[in-house]
Amino acid sequence: MLTMAAPQTFSLADLQQLIRVMYSSKDEQRGIDGTFMWLMEEIGELAAALREGPKEELAKEFADVLAWLATIANVAGIDLQQAVLDKYGQGCPGCGQMICQCSLTEKP
Repeated sequence: MLTMAAPQTFSLADLQQLIRVMYSSKDEQRGIDGTFMWLMEEIGELAAALREGPKEELAKEFADVLAWLATIANVAGIDLQQAVLDKYGQGCPGCGQMICQCSLTEKP
């Protein structure tokens, strides 16, 4: 049985494993395309909550988006924690600084 890490030490790897344990058989059957559509629905719900939702609802929508992103990563065989470290662990991918120096009009 999977045990949850203490909240202050819960990592992206822990999230990805939690989602894998709970949903992997469904996720693999649904595949990336089907799972991506669920992610897009959750992003829409997050957008609505950002505009009008109470903070408790907003927090739930952020959690849903993150969970569906972990789901797609699992189906695609991507280690999210490693991917984030590889892309952002040495600083901003745009300017290379730990505190981004890119202009507001640039996407780092």
